[in-house]
Amino acid sequence: MTRLLGRSGIEVSDIGIGTWAIGGKFHAGDQPLGWGDVDDDVSIEAIRRAIDLGVTLIDTSDAYGAGHAETVIRRAVEGHRDAVVIATKWGYTFAPGTRDMVGEDATAAHARAALLASLERLGTDYIDVIQLHLGDLDPERATDLFAACEGFIDEGLIRTYGWSTDDAERAELLAKSGRGAVVQHVLNVLNDAAEMLAVCEAHDLASLNRSPLAMGLLTAKVTADSVFAADDVRGREPEWLRWFTDGRPTPEFLRRRDAIRDILTSDGRSLAQGALAWNLARSPRAIPIPGVRTVAQVEENAGVITAVPLRAEQVAEIRTLLAG
Repeated sequence: MTRLLGRSGIEVSDIGIGTWAIGGKFHAGDQPLGWGDVDDDVSIEAIRRAIDLGVTLIDTSDAYGAGHAETVIRRAVEGHRDAVVIATKWGYTFAPGTRDMVGEDATAAHARAALLASLERLGTDYIDVIQLHLGDLDPERATDLFAACEGFIDEGLIRTYGWSTDDAERAELLAKSGRGAVVQHVLNVLNDAAEMLAVCEAHDLASLNRSPLAMGLLTAKVTADSVFAADDVRGREPEWLRWFTDGRPTPEFLRRRDAIRDILTSDGRSLAQGALAWNLARSPRAIPIPGVRTVAQVEENAGVITAVPLRAEQVAEIRTLLAG
């Protein structure tokens, strides 16, 4: 089962994998942005297992662990580069030799430097999708960067490009940019994005779904008793993170999850598989990219590919329950 990355024509598996957690620790001052300690050998095993199970899309960023996630991907896909589609991002900057995020750089010169650095870390001579990571960037500056991306396509350095943004108007701008084909945005059963999906449909863009499992909230592992460590982004949540409060799941989102649990887990699906099945049922352009760290997570998530899909009436019932 495959889907297209919009008008690029690039074919990928129904779901991908996200590698934010695989990057390990990084931070902005005293704000943790990673998911705690990570074992690179475990990460590599997880990525390889995903490929074995038919998952072909790997999403990453030069921000994840200040580039560390990209180096792990390089080791994992060695000898299998052409079997996978790699999507990365650029825009943030780090203090040299550290994992401390210190700012943003929206210049075309940095776009090229970041692309070349990602190519080096990934050990490849092309990247399938490069995405602007600055979701709220001024539209005029973004337009200049997309012009640079057009040049990168002509040079054979990338195949297509996109924008990681939750703003539908900015997605419209991308659609008019040329050969950009991908919007990455939040989409999960607790956080719909109807306006964004409408833009993707109107302009033949792919919808890469960030946080399809709400950073773990839509899995059985997270309960009302869960407490996250201080070095985990969920343990000291930044302002934009709503699913967790003071290092614990936000009660309102737990209530909403539990209200639809029986539907998501019907027909033998796990909670995570039900959540991913909702994304797949929500739009034929939606491609969820759940984050993974272990083989067990990969195997559970990839199980949605062969699981019983959510029916249209179940999607409608979920909408009614969450609206109440």
